[in-house]
Amino acid sequence: MKWTEGLDKTSIFMYLAISSFAVANIYSVDETLGKKQLIFFGISLVVGLMIFMMRTKFFENFSSIIYVGGVLLLIGLFPFGTEILGQKNWYKFGGVTMQPVEFAKIGVSLMLANYVSGPDFNLKVKKSLWTSLAIIGIPAAVVLAIPDVGSLLVFTAYFIALFREGLSGWFFGVGGILAAVFLVALAVDPVYVILGVAVIYGFVILFNYHKINWNIFSLANFGGSFILLCGLAFITPTILEKMPKHQRERIEVLYKGEKAFRDTSGYNLLYSKTAIGSGGFFGKGYKEGSVTQGKFVPEQETDYIFCTVGEEWGFFGASLLVIFYAIFIGRIYYLSERQKSTFNRVFGYCFASILLMHFAINLGMVMGLFPTVGIPLPFFSYGGSSLLAFSIMTFIFFKLNYTDQNSLV
Repeated sequence: MKWTEGLDKTSIFMYLAISSFAVANIYSVDETLGKKQLIFFGISLVVGLMIFMMRTKFFENFSSIIYVGGVLLLIGLFPFGTEILGQKNWYKFGGVTMQPVEFAKIGVSLMLANYVSGPDFNLKVKKSLWTSLAIIGIPAAVVLAIPDVGSLLVFTAYFIALFREGLSGWFFGVGGILAAVFLVALAVDPVYVILGVAVIYGFVILFNYHKINWNIFSLANFGGSFILLCGLAFITPTILEKMPKHQRERIEVLYKGEKAFRDTSGYNLLYSKTAIGSGGFFGKGYKEGSVTQGKFVPEQETDYIFCTVGEEWGFFGASLLVIFYAIFIGRIYYLSERQKSTFNRVFGYCFASILLMHFAINLGMVMGLFPTVGIPLPFFSYGGSSLLAFSIMTFIFFKLNYTDQNSLV
């Protein structure tokens, strides 16, 4: 048997291609940062090879220790963290910074996979459900307290993995409804939102009257959910008003347009769109982008790196990058579904879902479809913490898949 049997060449190629293309684009924005990112990429490959040499059972046996370590790193930010760009979510050691939330995601993925793969796990049993939610909720609560809203949104990715293992679709339905009411109430008078909710409830009852088992529990569910939605609509303007000015403006940009905040929170988005739109179909050429070379977009090497792709490589290059991401994420989901081990499958779903959330939010943010929340593009945005953490998850999954494919069980 060749040692290469069990290696998924498609996903390995996509990882290497995306990461290499990222170094080139970061180098275009800033040559010094591009060289540093190349070093980070080399370190990630070395760490990846070390992971591949480890025993697969290590990740299961030490999942709880890795999880607790990740949570403690998050908690340690309160006394020891360094504030960068208004958020205290970094450690700084001399000239080196580290963002622990990226590594905490690894611990949560391993811990959740370990718990779900246990013999007594059953999401229809309350103990299993609440324990799973606690595994996700404990670090998420710390992230919320920091606060790091962008990373908090990424934690919803774990519910996709739980859905694959039997979580009710009602969780997504309820979450979607709450999000819809919140977003509408940001731009519409709460009274009209409440009237709209009442009309929808009326139609639901009208068309399902004979199917509903009318009892005290049904009335409590309908009444309780209606009051919850109305309360959310009523307090949403107050929530928006209490937010820090820069966070409030980032949300208002979606409704009023970036030109209304062109000197503050809309500045990044305005020039990001300008860069992407000016690239045309084939782009202006490598290191030929006027917006990129003019340094008009703050954080262009990190959260807004995609606008560099759009300007220099055009619609063709940007589309090719999106296709590469789609193939890579889809491939992880596909391989996860083929795993014989529940632990491997759940970890794979966690990993792919985290990638999906980062990818969707970052592109939506850069194109003005989502508020700016500081979410890096996986493998692409500048930063050692992000690249190393995503690479660790990548190589852990590669190792799990390799062992699974060569297993006789």
